[in-house]
Amino acid sequence: MTDRSREVFRRVVEGYLETGAPVGSRSLTRTMSEKVSAATVRNVMQDLEYLGLLGSPHVSAGRVPTQLGLRMFVDGLLEVGDLSGEDRARIDETLTSNSDDVPALLDRVGSALSGMTLGASLVLAPKHEAPVKHIEFVSLAPDRALVVLVFADGHVENRVFTPPPGQTPSSMREAANFVNALAQGRTLAELGTAMQREIANRRREIDTLAADLVESGLAIWENKGESTERLIVRGRGNLLDESGEPGDLERIRELFDDLERKRDIAEFLELAEEGEGVRIFIGSENKLFSLSGSSLVVSPYMNADRKIIGAVGVIGPTRLNYGRIVPIVDYTAQLVGRIIADRA
Repeated sequence: MTDRSREVFRRVVEGYLETGAPVGSRSLTRTMSEKVSAATVRNVMQDLEYLGLLGSPHVSAGRVPTQLGLRMFVDGLLEVGDLSGEDRARIDETLTSNSDDVPALLDRVGSALSGMTLGASLVLAPKHEAPVKHIEFVSLAPDRALVVLVFADGHVENRVFTPPPGQTPSSMREAANFVNALAQGRTLAELGTAMQREIANRRREIDTLAADLVESGLAIWENKGESTERLIVRGRGNLLDESGEPGDLERIRELFDDLERKRDIAEFLELAEEGEGVRIFIGSENKLFSLSGSSLVVSPYMNADRKIIGAVGVIGPTRLNYGRIVPIVDYTAQLVGRIIADRA
């Protein structure tokens, strides 16, 4: 692009991100660094539209950036500001606590992020990484069972899940025996990998019901509203308030229904694990957000060994204030990682 077309493109995107409305040629002529006519600006905008960077929602309206245009702006023209003193103070205040209750800490982080950014926040809590000492499956009802996890460091977790149909006390004992034979010295993540390998190798030897029970019982990293909840979603009302069109509301509800069912929790962590630092996903660039047309700003946080153990992020409309939100998410992720590492 020429200097003129680059400036027109940048001002269209910045105007759209600020107001959410299409930007017209006449308004641009008042802010351009050089004196140009509205007709000249319209010609440049048409060229940018031909390149797929701008779009026109109505025949006589101004232009808005396309998803491709937003991606180009974020990658090449976005000016990320420094974290403001006010934002830093709010984050520090949220994370300043002598409590060792990490879930409560992360819940406060989620609430603070949604409040500061006026978007919805996602916080992926770390797994418990101590080796597993013992596992027990307990039937509570035909459609509910409990898995009791006892870790080598004395930590105990009870998780309720939905077992496959047709479970019997015998199949539950067989499942527990199978898991415990593999568990010694392994973390839950390592146990899951070993378990899948063993099931594949011994599928015919293991009762099918017991195998299904093992798979479903160890897959429950998160329980909605309980202390073992792994994906914390806060501020969904901010997104629903932001969308005026009924179709937009329905797509956003579908997004949060998916998140609350936790179907894509592993996908969320994979977004962050592809590299250090903040990453930005716009609209359909990721299947998690393709339905809602939302953007995600996400950053991983690490433990003392520099291993990624979780992530924090903000979901909002594609016209997020990226320049402000990126440093907020980045600082929050770094601070969460340091606090968890110190408490470990």
